[in-house]
Parts: sequence; structure tokens; C-alpha cells
Amino acid sequence: MPSPQHRHALACAFALALAAPAAALAQATDAARALAADALIVDTHIDAPGVLVSSWADLGGPAPDREFDYPRAREGGLDIAFMSIYTSARQDEAGSAWQAANAQIDAIEALVARHPDRFAILTSPTDAQRLLEGGRVLLPLGMENGGPIGDDLAQLAFFHQRGVRYITLAHSGNNRIADSSYTVEKRWNGLSPFGREVIAEMNRLGIMVDVSHISDEATRQAIELSTVPVIASHSALRHFTPDFERNLSDELAKLIAAKGGVVQIPFGTAFVNPQAAANTRDWFRESLAFDRRSAERVAAGEPPLDRKAFEAQWEKDHPKVEAPISDVLDQIDYAVKLIGVDHVGIGSDFDGVDGELPEGLRTVADFPNFIAGLQARGHSDEDIRKILGGNLMRVWAEIEAGAKR
Repeated sequence: MPSPQHRHALACAFALALAAPAAALAQATDAARALAADALIVDTHIDAPGVLVSSWADLGGPAPDREFDYPRAREGGLDIAFMSIYTSARQDEAGSAWQAANAQIDAIEALVARHPDRFAILTSPTDAQRLLEGGRVLLPLGMENGGPIGDDLAQLAFFHQRGVRYITLAHSGNNRIADSSYTVEKRWNGLSPFGREVIAEMNRLGIMVDVSHISDEATRQAIELSTVPVIASHSALRHFTPDFERNLSDELAKLIAAKGGVVQIPFGTAFVNPQAAANTRDWFRESLAFDRRSAERVAAGEPPLDRKAFEAQWEKDHPKVEAPISDVLDQIDYAVKLIGVDHVGIGSDFDGVDGELPEGLRTVADFPNFIAGLQARGHSDEDIRKILGGNLMRVWAEIEAGAKR
């Protein structure tokens, strides 16, 4: 660990960096930028695919309306960016989740085909070093919400063949696999019987079981049932956000670590800031209640409620929360003390939180700011390398080895 004097100097430098103009920022964080360039940085959750399908942009060049593109990824030192194949609870209910997931995978494949010198799809940690040559950014696929598999276990092999290497079992609503952390009324009291089969098949195939977004009981059961470590691809800690089930309790974080897994801390203010987290919790509760009331009206032969008006009023009543980078650093500090540095990583949620990100962590170019903050708080460069990606790659390799066994 750095000496107290060195830590004080780093803290002062970082404080000045955040207050300084952009030109001074590079000079003030030279050590952080050097580490960002040299370390393997793995971000387990970037929502570029869904945005790409809804509004195309060439991410191989500058895309100023996005938080992830190739030039800024290289500027920030990002090496491996898990592309989130996200489908909503509504798409699942409407039967369109399978189509939506495949369209997003197609979009990432097209991006790679367009820029084979800049991107490559990564399907195994053993291929990372080879594919990184030439300055590529590697794009593994993670599926956020198990809705696309429907009730067909064979779809897991199908999506594994398409490159999916983790699956977040549920998202904002209870589904066929598991209960969501966002719902007040649970369907399964954890995992469904089908969900238990899903975990066994994911273990067999080597797909990482992701417990972000699912209920406490579903998380507990998934950890217990899995024969290999599980991950939380983008989950903060509930210690800072009481009564927000979306974030992990201390108990569950410890269970993930005890199983050998890793908790990937997100950057979105909705998860790391107490006020923003309370707003997020209330939004999902009230949104689900609104949808229920609207469906009841339709069933009674009446017109549906005006969802756009509901959303506009919500935004008016709940203004955006501005958060400091310290909210993320506090999460990292607490996680390291709680479960050990070998079980902590990062899953930013870039392009997935409507720009609601802390000051200094607004795009993939900003990883040096994150590193400088960790250095200022006394984390060694060796430990920072683990947090940046070493831990996730180790766990991924263990899960892949478990499938081969």
C-alpha cells in the first residue's frame, strides 16, 4: 500500500484534476492514464446494442450522442466491453423478445464486420490476448433478461452458439425463470422450476449465471444451485441504498464471493446514489402499477391510460440527480472491505441509464478518472488491475472450465 504521504499527494492531485479544465486533467492523471493504457479493462455491461438498433450510429468512429464508441474506448483504455442484449418485460410478454435479441446480436456482428481491425466478438477468455492485438476492442455478449429463451431450454444452446456468455435471469418483471427485484409481488418466491433447469443448462454450456436485477430469494437460490461461480454483472451494494432490492445486500454479496464469483459495480447514479436509487425503486413500482391499472381498463372495454403523460409527469416530479464520482468510489471501497478485492469488478451500464452518470464518469473515455480516484484512496495498482478486469476474466475462465468438466 502507498505511504500516508503518497496517499495524501494522490488525493490532492485527484481533487485538483476534477476541478481543473480538460487540458490540466490529462497532466494531473498521467499515472492513472498510464495504468489505464497498460491494464486489461473489462466492462461487463454496456447497452450499445439496443441503442444501435433503435438509432444507428457507426461506433467504429466518433459517435458523440453515445457513451461507447471505438475512439473513446481506446482513449479510456477499455479492452473488453460486454455488449448487453437487453429485452424488456413488455417484449417478453408480447412475444417479441426472441426477435429483438437476435436483431441486437446481428447489429454487433455487423459492427464487427464493418471494422474487423477495430472490433472482434469474444467468446472465450482464452482468446482475449490474441484478439486484442492491433488495438481491437473485444465485444463479448451478455443477455440482459432471460425472456428471449421463452420456455424452451434448447434456446440456451442457440444463444450460446450466437455468442452469449452471460444471462441476467430476469429484468424489471417476474418472468418464466425468476422473480425480479423490482416487483413488489413475487411469482415464484425465487426461481421457477424451469429456472432451476435453466441454471443447470447454463452451467453445462458455460454461460455465466448473472444475478443482477433478480430478487433476493432468486439470487440466493441461484448461488446455491450453480455448480460454478455466479456473477452480478452490474449491481451496486444496498448498504448505501436501503430498501432498494435491485442492489445487493451484504449477505448476498458475501455469498457470491464465497462461491468464487464477482460483483461488478455499476456507474449509473440510479444505483450508486441514495436519492437516485430511491427514485428508481419508486419508478418501477409505480410504473408496474400504472401498467396494471391500464390493462384493467382495457379488459373492461375502456381506453388505456396515457403512458406518455404519466412518464412526463414523473420526470417533472423527479428531476435528474447530479452525483459525484465519489459515489462510485465509495461503493468500490465498501465492496473491497466487505468481500475482498478478488471479488470486485466494474459493469458501468453506459448507454443504459439515459445519461444519468456521475461527474467524471460520463463515457468510456473516463476510466482514467476512475483509476485516479482509486489510487487517491490508497488502492495499489495490483489491486486496481484486479478490479478493472482481472477478477472477471478469472471467474469467466473458471465457469468455462466447469462446462468442459
